[in-house]
Amino acid sequence: MLILMVAPQPFFRPRGTPFSVLHRIRALVRLGHEVDLVTYPFGDSPAIDGLRIIRTSRLPFVRDVPIGPSAAKLILDAPLFARVRRLAARGDYDLLHTHEEAGVLGAWLARRLGITHLYDMHSSLPQQFENFGRFNWRPVIAAFRRLERYTLDGADGVIAVCPELRDHVDTSGYAGPVALIENTLDFDPPALTDSDVHAARHRLGVGAGPAIVYTGTLEAYQGLELLIAAAPAVVRAFPSARFVVVGGTPDQIAGLAAQTRERGVDRAFVFVPAVAPTDVFLYQRLADALVTTRSRGTNTPLKIYQYLRAGRPIVATRIRSHTQVLDDTSAELVSPSAEGVAEGLVRVLTDRGHAARLADAAARLARERYSERTYLETLGALLQQVVRAGAARRVAA
Repeated sequence: MLILMVAPQPFFRPRGTPFSVLHRIRALVRLGHEVDLVTYPFGDSPAIDGLRIIRTSRLPFVRDVPIGPSAAKLILDAPLFARVRRLAARGDYDLLHTHEEAGVLGAWLARRLGITHLYDMHSSLPQQFENFGRFNWRPVIAAFRRLERYTLDGADGVIAVCPELRDHVDTSGYAGPVALIENTLDFDPPALTDSDVHAARHRLGVGAGPAIVYTGTLEAYQGLELLIAAAPAVVRAFPSARFVVVGGTPDQIAGLAAQTRERGVDRAFVFVPAVAPTDVFLYQRLADALVTTRSRGTNTPLKIYQYLRAGRPIVATRIRSHTQVLDDTSAELVSPSAEGVAEGLVRVLTDRGHAARLADAAARLARERYSERTYLETLGALLQQVVRAGAARRVAA
């Protein structure tokens, strides 16, 4: 099939939804399809056979796009949607595949043009405003609830990226095909030697002490303030411990670094700005413990699937975002508090037998439940259902 995909994000950037879009594209081309991706005028352009990237023009008053809802996205979506409408009207495409708020456009085009529409649901649109604290006003949320309902009604199939979203779709009354496809298709990890890991630890000043590693964005909902608040107790137990935080912008790093100084643990923290996707594995491999302190939300962070494969023990807050994937056998689940995070880290760093059992269980979970084969089979089966559903809808119309 020739697929018209719409991703209203800066593509590619090393953060959640762009990663998911990239995984989806890689899977589609492996299944033998071609993808024309319409996206914002920002980001890198990965070279993938079968992928053509179509970018909208830059606007002089929009320099970049932050994570989450923003005025910049509203401005950029207008030319993006217009470009997609023109392309879809040609009739060249077998499938329209939309991500996030582009699902609204997809639902409208499915009705107007009769094109088959697959909606890739990365989050509940109304819930984004609560998670990010932007435009979190009752009339706005109510409007986006209606838009989400409109999107689902206009979809011939839905991909949910976590169990919470699948349940949300199921309870919405949507009757079409739905597939749970979690963000598990990863980049082929680079071949790393013990020398590579040792050199990285030396470069970061970690030395022989325990390394506690976080990789991902530094948005407020990630709960990094809990990690910083937990650090004094961990450092008292392990004076040579180092916290390696990988990701984020210079401004975000500066804000967190100020918090470490206030807590008197600035020497224990190493901040590394966002790195290339393939470099993330190196930082995860050098860890004695991987940590995620997300404090709110229900979507599973992509980093969890990477952590499972890393062969290192995971310490995670016991919230729905994490427990959809992790349990007490595969991670040290702790209360979302500074005390809980500190206790979990100290236990994992002290009881190495327990840590090894957690790491083994996590790796086994990755192999058995989140394999590339399962991902491709689930996506392939859904595409067949979506094509049939689209054809049936056109006949009924």
